Amino acid sequence: MKKLLTLSLTAFVLFGTDCKKKTLTRNETDFWTEDGYFHQKTVDVSRVEQGVIKAQIDGSWQEFEIRELPGAFVEWSFGKRLETFVRFRKNQPPELSGPHNGMVATYGVARSDSRFKINNAVKGMGWLPRPDKLTEVIDLLESTIDDDFGAKLDRLDSLYSLGTEIYDTRCQVSLELYSEPRFETGTFLNQMVNPKCAVVFLDIPSFEFKAVAYLMHPEDPELTEQQRLQVRYANLIHSYFHGSFDKEFIAVIYYVVEVFDNSPGKPDAKGQRIVPPMP
Repeated sequence: MKKLLTLSLTAFVLFGTDCKKKTLTRNETDFWTEDGYFHQKTVDVSRVEQGVIKAQIDGSWQEFEIRELPGAFVEWSFGKRLETFVRFRKNQPPELSGPHNGMVATYGVARSDSRFKINNAVKGMGWLPRPDKLTEVIDLLESTIDDDFGAKLDRLDSLYSLGTEIYDTRCQVSLELYSEPRFETGTFLNQMVNPKCAVVFLDIPSFEFKAVAYLMHPEDPELTEQQRLQVRYANLIHSYFHGSFDKEFIAVIYYVVEVFDNSPGKPDAKGQRIVPPMP
């Protein structure tokens, strides 16, 4: 089981990074304060609970309606995650396809080692508990984080089996593991400058969603209490499965705006938009 955990962590690290080198940042003004944190200024989340998010896209502020991920996506995502737990119990390595590894396409600014303003990276994705369930789930995970791996698998199995009773269908959550003042990933740079992005999953069925990415540094004093809990949860669920870390990472919430079905061979799919429905 420990070997499987190591394999899973290795897969997460390998597929959640842009090529890390010595000191790579963009060539313009820094995002970071002297205290080593940032506050994203290109996204306004003040009306998220009303289903609206604003973002500065290509230099102008735009307003978007936040959409719910459709039932087909929800069924696929939770189903595949539960199948992964079965693989772990059988001492089998996890599949790299499926809902955990989202391929995130962004554009906005060229990093100092590239002439291109476009970037693509595979990021670990997960479900974020609904606002009314967030504290309850955090308390549960914190009180059981020292349990053996099998017990933790059972607990996650029971949570994911509840699906939308626990989790928010309007978003997915991830961590930005590597960006810091002396090194910034291409994904981080682009999302800070131009937070609109596309996320696609390798599987059949294959889904893609377009989203506004909201980045939260754990030391940002401007975070609300709920946002601090969201950062805490994103780091906690990562540690719960992959083992403890000596720092809290940047959390990223992908607020869903559009959803597409990229499944091959289906007349009603092939990259067609399913949320909002086509007229």
